[in-house]
Amino acid sequence: MQKIKPAYLLGIILALAGFTHLWNATGFPDVFFDEGVYLARAMNVLDGLGPQVGYFHDHPFFGQIFLAASLGLTGFPNSLHPSMNQDSIALLYLVPRILMGLLAVLDTFLVYLIADTKYGKKIALVASLLFAVMPITWVLRSILLDSILLPFFLSSIFLALKMSNSNKYFLSLVSGIFLGLAIFTKIPVFTMIPLVAGLVYFHSGKDAKTLVLFLVPVLLIPLLWPLQAAETHQFDLWMKDVLWQTQRHSTGLPYISLLFYQMDPVLFVLGVSGMGYAILRRNYLVLFWIVPFVLFLLMIGYNQYFYWIPVLPVFCISSAILLIDILEKIRKKGTDKVIRIIVVSGIAVFGLASTIMVISTNLTNTEFAAAAYVLQNATNDTTVLASPVYSWMLNYVFHKENVPNDYSYVLFEPIKTNKVLLVADPHFLIDIPRGKQLAQIYNDSKTVATFDEDVSMYNTNGYPYSSIRLNLDGMHIEVKAK
Repeated sequence: MQKIKPAYLLGIILALAGFTHLWNATGFPDVFFDEGVYLARAMNVLDGLGPQVGYFHDHPFFGQIFLAASLGLTGFPNSLHPSMNQDSIALLYLVPRILMGLLAVLDTFLVYLIADTKYGKKIALVASLLFAVMPITWVLRSILLDSILLPFFLSSIFLALKMSNSNKYFLSLVSGIFLGLAIFTKIPVFTMIPLVAGLVYFHSGKDAKTLVLFLVPVLLIPLLWPLQAAETHQFDLWMKDVLWQTQRHSTGLPYISLLFYQMDPVLFVLGVSGMGYAILRRNYLVLFWIVPFVLFLLMIGYNQYFYWIPVLPVFCISSAILLIDILEKIRKKGTDKVIRIIVVSGIAVFGLASTIMVISTNLTNTEFAAAAYVLQNATNDTTVLASPVYSWMLNYVFHKENVPNDYSYVLFEPIKTNKVLLVADPHFLIDIPRGKQLAQIYNDSKTVATFDEDVSMYNTNGYPYSSIRLNLDGMHIEVKAK
């Protein structure tokens, strides 16, 4: 039987990645609070108002610059001819989510290139296949900084692996630029500096000049963030906000590890087993990729399930290394090749089927319907209090007046109009304990519309629909008027 060429297999894998990351892009996952935050910041850049929105310095600003530049190429949002109906509002989220899906396809290709360069085509094909089809990778569908930085980080690793004597200075510099841009998108990726720096140093023949060329952009590019704050006389605010970010508290690393296991038990078990195998084999690429990052997550108080994004590729690579090595040892004992193919394809088919079941759900209808209702009922003498999921489009697309960036505005400023529309979604209800003003506006207003998403047909306590429990911001939405 003639072997299928790796290029054809890679083409199939990339097609699968395109499907799993682009199918039903606006239906699943729900529109998360932070997606609205980053779209608002991107629109601020598109409107020529600069990279910094207000006085809150929670993350560097390359993410919104990249998002604005990418959306600007499509003529967003005017090219969509937006109107105040549910379908048109869904389109406003479709374009940036397609961008996230395309980045995920690029990530899949980069996972293949990295694994192929370091470990060979067998491991590369299995690693990229896992990255393309396993359920946990649905987190890449959301408009998040972690999704934006990943291709820059992976490109930095790949270039470090491809250095030779003839091009090592150029590639070390470009690798540093890519990692610098990844850190300039979200700071925690600085934990990857030892990994890529080590690759640059050893793959250049221990040439110290290449390491210096690599480190210069890695260190200088992220410095643009505090320099911009200093230039705008906000450095004291920058320091305060950076310290606040490190001191936030949540359920921590054990909880998001549990969420990973619940969303994708197969990849979690394979990946953790692969990490153990990497320790035995002294696989430094795998260890330096995962260990510093996990230690950092242990040190900080605040963790979210999507913080796993930068290490999802190494989960897939370590899983592939473990699988291939086990199957190769079985081959030496005379096991038929068909059996080995069945094992790998069985895992992939199981993962793909689980992913399809999850991404085929629709969890955003209520959010888009609520947005349409607010748009149709918000007059210029009405203050609209809502999460950024809604406020960014009211502000930057439909140019409504009296729309703060989010409902926490009432904690710091008095409402300046007599009329108020409040979008009380699950995220708002969680935030009510932040201040009595939120509870007061909720209790003093009258419910004028409700929007409910029925998920009772799914067993959200069991696999694979356990992911739905992380996507509840559209389950019950009240629009209240005062």
